[in-house]
Amino acid sequence: MKAIKAKYAFHGVHVPDKKALASGKPIENAPEQDVLNISLSQCLGKPSTPCVAVGDRVKQGQIIAEAGGFIGAKIHAPVSGTVKSVTGSIILENDKLYETDYLPPLENPTPDEIKQRVGAAGIVGMGGAGFPTFVKLNPQDKVDTLVLNGAECEPYLTCDHRIMIEKTNEIAEGIALLKKALGVENVFIGIEANKPDAIEAFEAFDFIQPVVLKKQYPVGSEKHLIYACTGRKVAPGKLPASAGCIVQNVATCLAIYEAVKFGKPLIERVLTVSGGAVKEAKNYLVKIGTPLSALLQDNLTEDAEKIVCGGPMTGVALKDLDKTVTKTTGGLVAMTVKETNVEQPTACLSCGKCADVCPMNLMPMNTEFYTDAGDYEMAAKKGGVMNCIECGACAYVCPARRPLVQSIRKAKAEIRKGGNK
Repeated sequence: MKAIKAKYAFHGVHVPDKKALASGKPIENAPEQDVLNISLSQCLGKPSTPCVAVGDRVKQGQIIAEAGGFIGAKIHAPVSGTVKSVTGSIILENDKLYETDYLPPLENPTPDEIKQRVGAAGIVGMGGAGFPTFVKLNPQDKVDTLVLNGAECEPYLTCDHRIMIEKTNEIAEGIALLKKALGVENVFIGIEANKPDAIEAFEAFDFIQPVVLKKQYPVGSEKHLIYACTGRKVAPGKLPASAGCIVQNVATCLAIYEAVKFGKPLIERVLTVSGGAVKEAKNYLVKIGTPLSALLQDNLTEDAEKIVCGGPMTGVALKDLDKTVTKTTGGLVAMTVKETNVEQPTACLSCGKCADVCPMNLMPMNTEFYTDAGDYEMAAKKGGVMNCIECGACAYVCPARRPLVQSIRKAKAEIRKGGNK
């Protein structure tokens, strides 16, 4: 189906995409690890509950932790081996035999069978948020439209781009399974204009409408993507289903295809290693639980100043590389001084630039002011913090280098806990 242009009605920022570092690098297997450390927090929800004990031998794909609640996800062994520790994570010693214990493949599954398989395979949203996909496939509202997120508007990251051109048919089959499971009529895939090869690849399918997205961060945000593709608006505080839409990331579609076709649970993912401080950018297929340090081993330059897990706009700066890959880890970006902000913040200049670029039409400066004062109720009232999508556009344009995103996240956390001054 011939691609169409997107609709636009939001602010945002124009960020140098830095995609050229890794966009031409085919996916390759990450270095094999002797030990994997699998976090029990793999999704937006309660941590999973271990169902293995120290000394147990497990096979690749075997369940090692059950979902901690309805908003939760199962966790499966990324490799075969022996359980060495069970605490806030499961440490698994790799026997390198890779004996599998996958689910049985499904042929011509019913909508309910697809949904159940998604839950059984532990699939979560792989665009970063990590919401359990099984829950998303059971909306409370009537939906008629599926929107696929192939925007990948974060700078440096190219993992979604690579799977869209290397695994096009598999993703399309995953989309067809989602369409069947949801019973929807309309299917759109939004792809940023800097990925013409991916746009062309999906024009080959008559049930998928490609939409060319303007390079305007954060066009990959769920609500903005829905408007860009369909012209529908999602009201503040409402979910996409209220506008008749469900949004899924392209990597999630690939995981669904593999879970149905081969019975393979979500035990690995593609991520990008990039930045000016890496010797060679990579797109790796990585087992969940792989140490981040292993992905940068012998690949860092001497002028590495800052390492971010995720993209530089929404990711988290790392103090060290002790953390491990989870189902939502889309990238590891190592930056030089020239690429990152190392200036100390100054007092707010009251310039209003943060409000000018906010795609949600909020007042980030008010959120920070009231958060610093410990008045989280006013941060919500005057700053609209609970509607913030944490895209980082405000901090990007702030001439005073104020830590706006940190204030936003703190205010949200305190409000959810019921806190105030």
